[in-house]
Amino acid sequence: MKMIILDRDGVINQDSPEFIKSPAEWLPIPGSLEAIARLNQAGYRVVIASNQSGIARELFDMNILNAIHQKLHACAQQVGGSIDAIFFCPHAAIDNCDCRKPKSGMFEEIAKRFKISLKGVPNVGDSLRDLQAGYLSGCTPFLVLTGKGEKTFETGGLPPGTTVFADLAAMVGALLKPTPPTPPTAPPSPTPPAPPATGAPT
Repeated sequence: MKMIILDRDGVINQDSPEFIKSPAEWLPIPGSLEAIARLNQAGYRVVIASNQSGIARELFDMNILNAIHQKLHACAQQVGGSIDAIFFCPHAAIDNCDCRKPKSGMFEEIAKRFKISLKGVPNVGDSLRDLQAGYLSGCTPFLVLTGKGEKTFETGGLPPGTTVFADLAAMVGALLKPTPPTPPTAPPSPTPPAPPATGAPT
């Protein structure tokens, strides 16, 4: 099974310091949904892992979050894409839960649900905590410069092996780029027979 794990806000849709509190505020980043469709066409299962502490802060409730995700699904389907699952943490940092990124609880749940190892699974985020949570689970980290990505890049401290792209579309383009075939190796030249030793009978 091929899988990719994406953060939501700042990777798929525009982020906001005031949180995304309604379907009307959920606006896709140009090219992100088409990138998801390309992943689907290439055989990838697309899973979202997102902190949604707005619930704990009472900025919106589960009905609103479900409506936002219904819009996400519908917009992805309009361009031929689909999301296999959305995992989210509704807690605030003060709750000290295991599922809020940078902890790896959501990723462990993804591995359990899909019965796979996450070793080497691409994990795309725009914040350090996105990448740290996936790295703890063995994912390969990818930072995009949308959302909080530019600030994250400037701050540094990224997990080892992090690759940086302008946005999700660029990351997916590189991920799906065909590997050029290895040129055939020329067969070795035949070894010429050794000349007879001087004075040896022929």
